[in-house]
Amino acid sequence: MGSIVGIFMVVIAFFILISGVFTVKQQTAALVERFGKFLSIRNSGLHFKIPIIDKIAGRINLKIQQLDVNVETKTKDDVFVHLKVSVQYQVTRAKIYDAFYKLESPSAQITSYVFDVVRAEVPKMKLDDVFERKDDIANAVKTELNDAMLDYGYDIIRTLVTDIDPDDKVKDSMNRINASEREKVAAEFEGEAERIKIVAVARAEAESKRLQGQGIADQRREIARGLEESVEVLNNVGINSQEASALIVVTQHYDTLQSVGSQTNSNLILLPNAPEAGSNMLNDMIASFTASSQIGEEMKKQNERKERKAMEEGKPGKK
Repeated sequence: MGSIVGIFMVVIAFFILISGVFTVKQQTAALVERFGKFLSIRNSGLHFKIPIIDKIAGRINLKIQQLDVNVETKTKDDVFVHLKVSVQYQVTRAKIYDAFYKLESPSAQITSYVFDVVRAEVPKMKLDDVFERKDDIANAVKTELNDAMLDYGYDIIRTLVTDIDPDDKVKDSMNRINASEREKVAAEFEGEAERIKIVAVARAEAESKRLQGQGIADQRREIARGLEESVEVLNNVGINSQEASALIVVTQHYDTLQSVGSQTNSNLILLPNAPEAGSNMLNDMIASFTASSQIGEEMKKQNERKERKAMEEGKPGKK
């Protein structure tokens, strides 16, 4: 019986001794208390403590940690928007005691400051400015957190605004506005392209008309030159100018009739088409020119008589 009790006491002593040995992981710190009072800070490695008297009050993470905070607030143009702010923070080695004993919940403390800063900064901006100046919002949060959390042993490494999410109706409206702007730009480009096409067609048509007119002028010039040569040849054989003109008109008239008749599917009708039509047209033209010349001479004589009468009435001494 006595041997069994002895063995039991040895086993208990062994476990008590084992409880006095502990390890601390890398990038972690352990805080040891003795009778409920802070004793020491133990860093990574193997450590010893007095069993029953000393105890590990807690361990604190020295790595860079990230806390994501979702904030709903209103912009200057009365648009509700959700912002996701990511805060990267770390416990400073020189203030492990403060980080463990001064704050019960550091994440709740950081969240409160993030809400306060975001809801103070965003209402000063319009929705478009929130997207453009998200870095300014992040910097304002970092500055406020650093000033508040440094005394508690927390260093704010970086803050990022990782998401800006307006209401679904607002996003639909923004998408429609963007689509309308793009359609407007597309319509302007299409209108400009159409205008360029119209100008190009007009220029081509003008150039075509110019060349066509030039061709007609050259054609008529050559026809006139040919008629002049024909009249000159006929004069050389004793035919006067009037007879020569009549002969040329009649010849061209019959040439035209022959050209029309050679086309089986032609619907062109030359009026008048009697044999004496060419001579009649020439006589009519000559009569018209003669009458026009006589009328012009008569009007010229009348104007001269009016001028002489006006000069006689304008001389002094005459009534």
